This record gives sequence, C-alpha cells and structure tokens, in this order.
Amino acid sequence: MSLSKVKHIVLILSGKGGVGKSSITTQLALSLSLSGKSVGVLDLDLTGPSIPRMFGIESSKITQTPQGWLPVTIATNSGRLSVISLGFLLPSRGDAVIWRGPKKTSMVRQFLSDVYWGDEELDYLLIDTPPGTSDEHIALVETLFKDCRREQIAGAVVVTTPQAVATADVRKELNFCKKVGVEVIGVVENMSGFVCPNCSECTNIFGSGGGQVMAEEFKIKFLGRVPIDPQFLVLIESGKRPRYPKGTVVGGEQIGTEGEEEEKDDDGLLIEKYGDCSLSKVFEEITTTVVKAAEAR
Repeated sequence: MSLSKVKHIVLILSGKGGVGKSSITTQLALSLSLSGKSVGVLDLDLTGPSIPRMFGIESSKITQTPQGWLPVTIATNSGRLSVISLGFLLPSRGDAVIWRGPKKTSMVRQFLSDVYWGDEELDYLLIDTPPGTSDEHIALVETLFKDCRREQIAGAVVVTTPQAVATADVRKELNFCKKVGVEVIGVVENMSGFVCPNCSECTNIFGSGGGQVMAEEFKIKFLGRVPIDPQFLVLIESGKRPRYPKGTVVGGEQIGTEGEEEEKDDDGLLIEKYGDCSLSKVFEEITTTVVKAAEAR
C-alpha cells in the first residue's frame, strides 16, 4: 500500500471553486519543505490539474516502475518535495478531461494506491481536491479510512475567500467534513488583501474577516489571512524573485527591500526564491499550526 509510509495526510478542501486551493497547497508544501519536512503533493483536481503549473514543472512526465508511478521531484536544498498529478499524463496543457463519475472514482483510488513515494517515510502528503463534495471527495475519504490508520489522517485545511458568497459554499464543505468524520485543522482566508507591487500598501479589495467569522461559528481554528501578492504570481509564471518597495508591510511584518543595490538575481531554486516572497512569512505561522495539529493525532 503506497500510503503505508506516509506519516501525516492533509486534505485541502473548499466548497467553492476559484478560492485558491492549489495556491494554498503549493505554498503549504514549500513552507513545510523549507522547515525540513519531506512532502508529497497529490493533485486530485482531475478536470483542472493546476499543480504542475504552480511548481513550474508542466513539461515533466511520470514514469511507471514495478513499485508504482514515480512522482516528479522538485529540486530543494531542504526537505524532499515530490508531486503527482493527472496533468503529467495529458498530451498537452489544453486537453480536456471528460470523465464520468465512475472513472474519476477509479482514478482517485489508483492515485492513492499506485504511487511510489519512495523507500523513506514521507512526513506529509498534501491532497489538493476539486471544489465541492462530489464523487472524488467520497472516493478519497472512503479509501483513506479503509486503507490508512486513523492517526495518519491529520485532517483538512479548508480554504475560503472573505466574501459572503464564498463562505456560504464553504460552510457546506465544513458540514461535509463533519458528516464523514474528517477533522478540520482550520480555515484559511485567502485573497484577504492585496499587496501593491508599486507602493507599500496592502488593501482589502475583497473585504476581510469572513473566514474568521465562519471559523468562529463552527468553533474551529482560524489559521490566518493570505493576501493576493502579484510577486508570488510573477514567481510562479516567470521564475523572477519577488521584490517589494521599501516599507511594504504584510501580516504586521516589514518586508520591503532598502534599495536596488540589495536586490538578488533571479537565479536559484523555486523554494529559495519563495523564501523572499511576502507570503512565505504568512505561511510560517500557518505551517506551524498544521504541524502541531498533525503531530497531536
């Protein structure tokens, strides 16, 4: 069984599409790896697999071995990081996946059973899921509860944006977790603020606080607010190192550089450059909370 050597499994869930589950999954994986953890990322968003693009490895392919599928390894100077996604099996980026429920269910179970994560134990497996509570989610939960020890299933990180239209759908996801017995580690409020690339302001263009109110309503932990940072998007799309005007403050911490002379070049690994991103500071606290919750199981 491919999950037998995984210590902690964390699901990334949301009842709403477009709230940034893949972005949260990617940054949680990078943050865990920066802290020295070995991490696997399983992309179960079968009809919209975006994880390969988030890590800049769209051209990579997975290979079949006697032990199972080998995930794609991300170069790091800290903890091991590897990724598996249906996106690696598609001939091109624009190919549509037009599958009925039974085939999706079969693919989910195959990813959970046929991926060879390596001989050494994997500290964390992050599972990026599609929005809603559909066939993939049911197959995922059923397979995990059947094939894993309960202490392996750390729980779910639920992602929302601040607006009421998003939190209304995400409430359904929290009720889903309650009904199927998946513990919720906490709620992340994504897109809570905008880090201006031209000045030092961080503005709440979509409002703020909706995720925290929802977490308090359900009596679960609020993990934090994650603003939109165009520099993170630039890093993902072009590989350029994040740079900020002097005096920029995100999450109460000043991150702006003093001047052009202090700028670093754009060489280096993705994980190294992410360390210069404002969001890496935000995710340090989120990651600490997730690790504490997982290790308390």
